[in-house]
Amino acid sequence: MLVLIFSLASNAQEIALLKYNGGGDWYANPTALPNLIKFCNDNIHTVINSKPATVTPGSSAIFQYPFVHMTGHGNVIFNDHEVTNLRNYLLSGGFLHIDDNYGMKPYLLKELKKLFPNKTLQEISTNHLIFSTAYQFPNGLPKIHEHDGLPPQALGFFEGDRLILLFTFESDLGDGWEDAAIHNDPEEVRSRALKMGANIIKYAFID
Repeated sequence: MLVLIFSLASNAQEIALLKYNGGGDWYANPTALPNLIKFCNDNIHTVINSKPATVTPGSSAIFQYPFVHMTGHGNVIFNDHEVTNLRNYLLSGGFLHIDDNYGMKPYLLKELKKLFPNKTLQEISTNHLIFSTAYQFPNGLPKIHEHDGLPPQALGFFEGDRLILLFTFESDLGDGWEDAAIHNDPEEVRSRALKMGANIIKYAFID
C-alpha cells in the first residue's frame, strides 16, 4: 500500500476539495478554502497553493493531497470503487475533513458505514492535539452558525492513535471561512473559524 509522507516543511503543498456524487452541493462555500489557505500561509508558515484542487473519491489523484475537504447540504453517494480508494487514501496517510454545511449528516452517515464498517464515529476529546496544534481551543470545536440549537460536535475515525477523518457538525466552519460579506459574520466569529481550520490543516500536514 502506498504510504503518504507530508510535512509543513515541504516546498510545495496543496489541498483539495472532494467532488462527490449523489446530488449534494459539494461546491458550496466557494471562497472558503482559498480564504483558509491564505490565513494558513500568513499565520502558520504553510506554503499551500492558493487555488485548491478538486478531486473525486475514486481518483488516484487524491493521493497527492495530505488534506481533502468535503462539504455540502445534501445527498452523498460513494460507489464500491470510491469506497475502496478513499479507504486506502485514509489508511495510507491521508486526512479527510467533512464539514456539514447543514443537512448533510443523515446522508453521510450511511456512506461512512460503508467506508469503515468496523469503526464507530467517536467524539473527539477537547484535549486532542487538533484543538491546540496552532491555536488553543480548550472547549473544543467553536460554534460558528446556529442551525438547530445543538452544540457543535467534532467526530472522527481513528486508525490507532491517528485521527484520519474529522466530521464537524453543528459548527459550520466553512461558512466562517467564506468572504466576510457573504454571511456578515463578525470578525471575531470568522477569526475563530479560520483558527480552527488552521489547526485542522496543521494536524493533517504534520501527523
